[in-house]
Amino acid sequence: MLRLDAPLDELMARARSIRDDSFGVRVTYSPKVFIPLTMLCRDRCGYCTFAQPPARLESPYLSPSQVRALAVAGARVGCHEALFTLGEAPEDRYPIAAQWLADNGYSSTIDYVAAMAQLVLDETGLLPHANAGALPADQLAQLRKVSPSQGAMVESLRADLECHRGAPDKTPERRLATLESAGELAIPFTTGILVGIGENRSDRIEALEAIAASHLRHGHVQEVIVQNFLPKEGTAMHSAPACPSDVYLDAIALARLILPPDIHLQAPPNLSDDFGVLLDAGIDDWGGVSPVTADHVNPERPWPDLDRLRTVTEAKGFELAPRLTVHPEFVRNDTKWIDEGLRFSVMDRSDADGLARDDPGAVFVQSLKPAAPEQVDDGVEVLQIGPRSTIWSAGSRISPPALVPAEGRATGAVAEVIAGVRLGQEPGLDEIVTLFGARGPNFAAVTQLADELRQDAVGDTVTWVHNRNINYTNVCTFKCKFCGFSKGPLSLNLRGTPYLLTLDDIATRSREAADLGATEVCLQGGIHPDFDGNYYIDVARAVSEAVPEIHIHGFTALEVTEGARRLDEPLDSYLRRLKDAGLKTLPGTAAEILDDEIRAIICSDKITTEEWLEAHRTAHSVGLRSNITIMFGSVERPIHWARHIVRTRDLQKETGGFTEFVPLPFVHMATPLYLQKKARRGPTFRETMLMHAIPRIAYRGLIDNIQASWVKLGAHGSRQALQAGANDLGGTLMDENISRAAGADHGQGMEPTDFAELVAPIGRTAVQRTTLYGRLAGV
Repeated sequence: MLRLDAPLDELMARARSIRDDSFGVRVTYSPKVFIPLTMLCRDRCGYCTFAQPPARLESPYLSPSQVRALAVAGARVGCHEALFTLGEAPEDRYPIAAQWLADNGYSSTIDYVAAMAQLVLDETGLLPHANAGALPADQLAQLRKVSPSQGAMVESLRADLECHRGAPDKTPERRLATLESAGELAIPFTTGILVGIGENRSDRIEALEAIAASHLRHGHVQEVIVQNFLPKEGTAMHSAPACPSDVYLDAIALARLILPPDIHLQAPPNLSDDFGVLLDAGIDDWGGVSPVTADHVNPERPWPDLDRLRTVTEAKGFELAPRLTVHPEFVRNDTKWIDEGLRFSVMDRSDADGLARDDPGAVFVQSLKPAAPEQVDDGVEVLQIGPRSTIWSAGSRISPPALVPAEGRATGAVAEVIAGVRLGQEPGLDEIVTLFGARGPNFAAVTQLADELRQDAVGDTVTWVHNRNINYTNVCTFKCKFCGFSKGPLSLNLRGTPYLLTLDDIATRSREAADLGATEVCLQGGIHPDFDGNYYIDVARAVSEAVPEIHIHGFTALEVTEGARRLDEPLDSYLRRLKDAGLKTLPGTAAEILDDEIRAIICSDKITTEEWLEAHRTAHSVGLRSNITIMFGSVERPIHWARHIVRTRDLQKETGGFTEFVPLPFVHMATPLYLQKKARRGPTFRETMLMHAIPRIAYRGLIDNIQASWVKLGAHGSRQALQAGANDLGGTLMDENISRAAGADHGQGMEPTDFAELVAPIGRTAVQRTTLYGRLAGV
């Protein structure tokens, strides 16, 4: 074990090793807006310029309209955090503060903090972080309902510091009591130490050890800030020396060595001219960085802009990732750490890792109203009202960020996985999870590799199939919470008009499709309560008799399993009868996420993972090929994506019956799961591109075709997917209703010429294919 009195370079090397083992190459920051709710404070700290007397302020407190304006400004530029900073209990020192609170109907400053945090949540969706100082348990509990995380610096446990002589809230007892109460209340908590305010090295070690002990009791300390003292004009310590660089680096390294390894370590980048060196001492977080407001605690030190922060971070071999006020370990265990009333607010801004959504743009609270009858007829069932988010989401018209192509440089665990793949190794479960965490240059390296493998497997041709979707009914007895399409008395989402096409209707639509040049009809629909298993056979026969030459691609694993069950017929026998009636292939839909932990949440009454796998295994055994889909971005994590890929890969090794992999990003807008506040707003665009790239890598040599869904990605997104491992654009569709009902806005059909126009800007050629990826004669 390294002694704490070792030379600084040895301390820093060991600190870096602990950081790398715990957090890899990821360094986080919180995009925030700073809300200085009141600059009045009953404490007089010798280093502070934040606290001001009443005579210097226009009002004791920011008004609700001022708070709202700051929050809206932050939300519009993509912030996720509203940092509430304030002086401690000013009403106990200043009568004007007590009078303002009374006049406005608040019993205390903390009562007003809670009200303004709720206002920000309701009107912008920004997540409050209450930095309200030393508080008793009841006030911490009050703020827990409106603020997902809270904070109070320990600063130092030395009781005789001159700078704290006029600060009754800075006694060690009060700071430690707050820290302990936060742990008992299961509050994700931020604390830290100030370095250079008169304490010595032993004092710093004592404070860090006390923080570590509290965390070991409760597990609640999400991050520790190590902040260097800088003298400020107008303070009692204006002539004191600034914290020396070597002392500061030593304190950071000590913190990393003393604190439990699961605590994040933060140093503010704006308080060091050369902030990149702080990474060498073991930090993994930059704290809050605002594109809107100043650092009101250190107004003379502006935050670095995000481009510089990213450049410095990546130059040291790290990935820069935005986070929420709550670190991802706590987001992923929200039932323990986050108040029930805040869980959706956190989920709505998070990605699959529990970090902040990293697409540029604003995330506002979504509000909907029913669409007009004529709009419902066009497949649109709800309309958004109020402030609209400008962040990309699957199915929206908002253009995605330009992520692909980009120059990649793999580091850390991602580099190890990529090196193994280039040597011919198959990535396992853990390696696939590692790849899904790639960001920045690592992300670019993963998509570059996938594009190389695409080139090796299928060349530069982009394929598409001329088909028509026929959704024969939207009435369904199953209660899939992600589905905005199904209707009926048993549906969770009763909007629009339930319908059931007749066999003649289906045959007519099939003939119309063939007359327009279609080679495939895709048959899917709800599980109608009146169907017996012979219905699907009758449908296949009706299409086959109407258009004998057309390829029938139809009936999910759920439909065929349910059809066989209702007839009490063995599945293999039932599938053979479907094949005899004209069925050629099965779609992979109904897979969703092939993990029963997730299926219990999103489709609890649907077939299990093993039942889906068995349906496709059986289909392959009777000569029916199929594809794999994944519906991702609702409630699951990367480990579930990896299990889905590995399980289907294992089946492909067994049967060889899958023709393609089709990622289907969750279109959230009008789905019951999202409207009931139980899901994220779909995957981020980075996650979506990785869901095309990583299967290209994981299925290498087993499945050659990766499809991009133009319905969900649009033209710009599809073009990027085609440079991240995908080689197929799916079908013309003609009548796409399922994504449309969930809120997708990219239309219901594509013309053959649209595919050529889509791929031309990236120098590719679009070629029509058959369902089984054969080439059409003369094409």
